[in-house]
Amino acid sequence: MAGAVSLLPVREAISRIVAGVTPVETERVDLAAAYGKTLAEPIAAPRDQPPFPSSAMDGYAVRAADSADGAALKVIGTSAAGKRFGGTVGRLQAVRIFTGAPVPDGADAVLIQENAETGGDDEVTATAPVAPGANIRRAGLDFEAGRTLLEPGVRIGAGEIGLAAAAGRADLLVRRRPIVAVLATGDELVPPGSEPGPDQIYASGGVAIRAYLASIGADSSYLGVAPDDPRAIGERVDRARAMAADILVTIGGVSVGEHDLVQPALSERGMKLDFWKVAVRPGKPLMFGMIGAMRVIGLPGNPVSALVCSVVFVRPLVEALLGRPPDDGERPARLGADVPANGPRASYLRATLADAGGGAPTANPLPIQDSSMQLELATADCLLVREANAPAAAAGEPCRIIPLR
Repeated sequence: MAGAVSLLPVREAISRIVAGVTPVETERVDLAAAYGKTLAEPIAAPRDQPPFPSSAMDGYAVRAADSADGAALKVIGTSAAGKRFGGTVGRLQAVRIFTGAPVPDGADAVLIQENAETGGDDEVTATAPVAPGANIRRAGLDFEAGRTLLEPGVRIGAGEIGLAAAAGRADLLVRRRPIVAVLATGDELVPPGSEPGPDQIYASGGVAIRAYLASIGADSSYLGVAPDDPRAIGERVDRARAMAADILVTIGGVSVGEHDLVQPALSERGMKLDFWKVAVRPGKPLMFGMIGAMRVIGLPGNPVSALVCSVVFVRPLVEALLGRPPDDGERPARLGADVPANGPRASYLRATLADAGGGAPTANPLPIQDSSMQLELATADCLLVREANAPAAAAGEPCRIIPLR
């Protein structure tokens, strides 16, 4: 496909980008250091949780039958978390018990202390009967021994770390974060914080894409802004190769104008071009190729187009490198406004979301969809997906979105 000028469908472009990807290497890290990384092994429960019947409330461990007639019960001991009562509860007996403590043998219910009337240090009376099993967490209620708790490919958050710890794990096997080198190009760009010339603008695409990469589990290295000079661009590509980047993302210069010098600079370094035009809006001039094992994605120079294309095309590649299950990122929603028929390119409209009261959220396209509008993108909650040649659709009809938050 090198040199092809026909527009490639979005799904075929994504398929080519992720074709033949081998997930990155694994590493074993302490549990706390696993946050935000991707699990590379299944986690199974070594034992029941809780490992014994435990009390869900403070109160008294009793035989439910003894609570029915309100008889006075003799308190024969105490069961606390981490220190069980070693005896057996017999007829008309009770054991003082606290939340999380093991339920002693013989007891089949916990009488909560609000329904217990004490008659001295060693006597208690039920003021309301309890049913068998009341206020007791059975062994294995949370999870049972042998159950798979976490699958490979899961993004590890606080809940996953807590679950792994509850299963007794002190460390986890995870994928290292893919390394993405980010290069912006263009004489018109200056770094934020510097003084732009009369014909220059601030380079915003690179920092936005790096923030997005961090959110999906990748590490990035910024190669800065290269001027429209093949040698300067080539030197930065060499830096990406030297750092063994898994992905090189370039911003700008991938079309065919006199100042679009990225593709020639990459070709001089041995890039095998796969495609460079995709039927997508925004972002038609999008390039993909490989330099050795390093995958290269050339994004449009427009910052909005570049970030939208990162969501659509870079994210699937990062997730494939992390060994995550394939996911197009799309979720169901309903249209909040009428939308016209779409043209021959798949469109990703910036939209806000509204709660639909328990059903699929409502996606409201923003009024201005010009790809230069960064304020609109910062306002958006999602991308509203309109397939190529999709017919007009009315408010209330189902649609697909890619959440941005």
